[in-house]
Amino acid sequence: MKRVYLDNAATTPLDPAVIAEMTNVMENYFGNPSAIHALGREVRTLLEKARKNVANLLNASPSEIFFTSGGTEADNMAIRCGISAYGIKHAITSKIEHHAVEHTLNTLLKDGHIEKLSFVNIDEKGSIDYVHLEELLQNNERSFVSLMQANNELGTLTNMEKVGDICEKYNAIYHADTVQTMGHYVHDVRKLKAHFIVCAAHKLHGPKGVGFLFVNSNIKIPPMIYGGAQERNMRGGTENVYGIVGLAKALEIAYAEMETHQNHIQGLKDYLKTQLIAEIPGIAFNGETAADKSLYTVLNVSFPEMDMADMLLFNLDINGICASGGSACSSGSNIGSHVLNGINADPNRPAVRFSFSKYTTIEDLDYVLEKVKMVMKQNALA
Repeated sequence: MKRVYLDNAATTPLDPAVIAEMTNVMENYFGNPSAIHALGREVRTLLEKARKNVANLLNASPSEIFFTSGGTEADNMAIRCGISAYGIKHAITSKIEHHAVEHTLNTLLKDGHIEKLSFVNIDEKGSIDYVHLEELLQNNERSFVSLMQANNELGTLTNMEKVGDICEKYNAIYHADTVQTMGHYVHDVRKLKAHFIVCAAHKLHGPKGVGFLFVNSNIKIPPMIYGGAQERNMRGGTENVYGIVGLAKALEIAYAEMETHQNHIQGLKDYLKTQLIAEIPGIAFNGETAADKSLYTVLNVSFPEMDMADMLLFNLDINGICASGGSACSSGSNIGSHVLNGINADPNRPAVRFSFSKYTTIEDLDYVLEKVKMVMKQNALA
């Protein structure tokens, strides 16, 4: 049976060049990067070379890059440490943020670390209301703003430069969850005006369990993890060196091939959208789908009401199609998607998130279309 992987927003397959880079480190460089002897210094050199490479791609300074265990830790570090460092009592976010942001801010509110949490208005596509954002900043004390660049379930994009300009006007601290967009768009931190941006390597054909937090040099934050002097005293614990090297290699490849991959993947997304409209009566889409307003790797499909709605993903899976009903972090839960609830999506229409990568082909999508039509026909006969 053919197997088609369309859950790249959850995780991506490792690029062979990344595997080769990591394998070399695992086989030949085992020293602790904090050790002062020759083997340790060799590994320290690899670590700092990776940091420099990441920084160069983002137009950042190496001193602004801190390696983490992934996007969730990076988001937590930015939010918790940013709010703590400046004694901020008011935070702004949206109701469709990743749980790494939403749960963290709600916990800070519950525990009294912030006094007020405001939610910026969003429309039925998941786009934020920039006028309302400015009103919230204008009518409250200095704020911490956390808004993702691209929604992980819908693909709807937020204009980071616009948010950065508004935050700068009101002296707000701005954290952008860029997990879904890192390596898919250029991030020039000198233009974006964000104080924090984040990365999870496994979203861009790198390894799981490693990411980074960019901390703008204009601000200073305390560590979140204590226990050693690693990451310039900002994150205790021996660094995941081969993971970090793999991250840097994956980001390097992503930047080098970005335009080619954007064109390829956008073409796939447009093709699947067009074919679904032509083949499935009543099909619709959650979130923005226009190229300039939507992450090109994600298409959230709203299927017509059906008797077997709760079996749709299962039926796709047994036909070899890997997709998601929302964010992967909620898969396996009987709780509905907070993102779809946040945009008031019709709960009677099953939603499937198809997400693409550079390895996805037109043949893959033709197979998906064939199986989707089969499943829909079976439902009609049920």
